[in-house]
Amino acid sequence: MTAPPLPASEPTPSATAILWADPQRAAAFQNWLAGIGAAHGLRPETVRLASADASFRRYFRIDATGSAASRIVMDAPPDKENSEPFVQVARLMAEAGVTAPQVLEWDRAHGFLLLDDLGRETMLDVIDPARPDASRPLYDQAIDALIRWQLASRPGVLPPYDRALLERELALFPEWYIGRHRGIAVEGQLKERLERSFRLIVESNLASPSVYVHRDFMPRNLMVNVAPTLGTGVSSLPPEGALAALGRPGGGSAPTLGTGVSSLPPEGALAALGRPGGGSAADLGVLDFQDAVYGPITYDIASLMRDAFLSWDEEFVLDVTIRYWEAARKAKLPVDADFGAFYRSVEWMGLQRHLKVAGIFARLTLRDGKPRYLADTPRFIAYIRSTASRYMELTPLLRVIDEIEGTSALTGFAYGRV
Repeated sequence: MTAPPLPASEPTPSATAILWADPQRAAAFQNWLAGIGAAHGLRPETVRLASADASFRRYFRIDATGSAASRIVMDAPPDKENSEPFVQVARLMAEAGVTAPQVLEWDRAHGFLLLDDLGRETMLDVIDPARPDASRPLYDQAIDALIRWQLASRPGVLPPYDRALLERELALFPEWYIGRHRGIAVEGQLKERLERSFRLIVESNLASPSVYVHRDFMPRNLMVNVAPTLGTGVSSLPPEGALAALGRPGGGSAPTLGTGVSSLPPEGALAALGRPGGGSAADLGVLDFQDAVYGPITYDIASLMRDAFLSWDEEFVLDVTIRYWEAARKAKLPVDADFGAFYRSVEWMGLQRHLKVAGIFARLTLRDGKPRYLADTPRFIAYIRSTASRYMELTPLLRVIDEIEGTSALTGFAYGRV
């Protein structure tokens, strides 16, 4: 999860503002920058911090001459961060026609990378939570990028999002959130309820077809106002985007639950998106993709609409999810033909993510000294309670949450088996 870059209005700090714990690493950085500076028109005296994230990576911004106003440098110490997945996924995204930072230079030994600069403005920066209709075009662009990414999927390229990984991620919740953050022993009935619920969640998610999964596909990692061909080397998307190709150029109403859409024309999915032969997602760049895997097709749309830093009303969540489902069906991606069944799978996938992230945020605070993440945990607990309250099979999980949070059980509709 990447922290937002510095705002454009913030004064540019000097190069001395970058702090290095290791003088030898600082010297290696200066030598590397001096060695590549001329070839890329870099101005080493302008290097400054752009952002940091939840890992050990840091990002610097450096001014450049010529057509590129600036570049980004990734500082990823090899003993703490493996940069190979980032380089691999950046190439896969370019091949898929998705706008992502191009890797211009890579010092493998020291973990320094020179990247395209996709700007300072994220989708999260420009969204107005009080005006969902105004935000819909941005979500249409996000859907377009996601469809293109998923269409490029091939098995055996990225690590599998398998049972072992799903279970390891879920285990973060009892260990870090319940045990260490809340100080509650995970034993007895509480442990049994969690284990029973986790088995159901894992089985549900393993039943979904597999595609490329970004794993943090959310507004904070999507950049707006990006030059469409930056870092991709492919032509740009027509302004109306993929959703217009589905017959709703101005937006339009979503179908009712369970409504199907017509099949793709024989010439294939890319033609249906109005871009035979390729094209990049309309003015939207994708960051923080180094943890990509091959796993459930429901994951990234769940991540997009059940965000770590932004919550929408159920009506808007349904609308955008239906728009994605329509586009995926049109592109012949392997989503369920019935929207109701698909939406259930999305909710159960989102539930796994929310449990995982609550555990990660607690770990970031307690182990890594980054308390700002834990402030967003109530949003995830609300997501968990909301989903668990819909399905009778998840009543044990709802009771666990109410016990550890000191809340009362939600009342309302529940779906599923007794």
